[in-house]
Amino acid sequence: MTNRIFVHGVPDTPAIWGSLITTLGETVAVPGLPGFDDDVPPGFACTKDAYADWLVALMEAQHAAFGPLDLVGHDWGALLVLRAASLRPELVRSWAVAGGALDPDYRGHRIARIWNTPVLGEIFMAVSSQAAMARMFRQSGLPSELAAREAAAWQAPMRRAILALYRSADGLRFKGDWIARLDKLPRQGLVISGTQDSFVPLDTLSRFALAHGARLHVEQDAGHWSIVERPQSIATALRAHWAE
Repeated sequence: MTNRIFVHGVPDTPAIWGSLITTLGETVAVPGLPGFDDDVPPGFACTKDAYADWLVALMEAQHAAFGPLDLVGHDWGALLVLRAASLRPELVRSWAVAGGALDPDYRGHRIARIWNTPVLGEIFMAVSSQAAMARMFRQSGLPSELAAREAAAWQAPMRRAILALYRSADGLRFKGDWIARLDKLPRQGLVISGTQDSFVPLDTLSRFALAHGARLHVEQDAGHWSIVERPQSIATALRAHWAE
């Protein structure tokens, strides 16, 4: 087993980490967010706090078995890693985030605002096909096989989970305790950004890294899924980060 946990984002599954983990050549934990690669467990609310509590529980179990943790998150996985690390910093040795940060000045991307809007979000989900999702993934730099694998998970449980999650976060507008507790983050942090990320701009991630004393790793001409596009250089950055 491992003391390293990789948390995927939205609308992804743990498969998104495949090329990076293969490049690292290490065993890491790659949990699936409830509802994103399987049915939602009975009673699970699919809110931002429910997912954060889910991750904290996983961290507690992994820490009990293997000691201080290295957390890595992408997109919503990045937001959950930051939240969980700020809630339980004593469990965490290091954190690394790609394509996401808890920034009170970030107002969310266009699709997040659609998902946050009642009726409009439901219409989006009803008309979005797996073929359209596969095309979006390919256009975003994912290989065809991985794009098809991720698009296959675009089913009713994931769609319902996404609407609940984004509405609990007001379409990615964070405030209150989610922001206030960020001063509890462990000091060993890494922020990864692609210069062509159309969802979370480099400026947002640069500002977050500076505010929280984290190292910034920038992938030129890479998009939101830089973890797929640039596994070699990101693996090198992670190894250096963990060696600090």
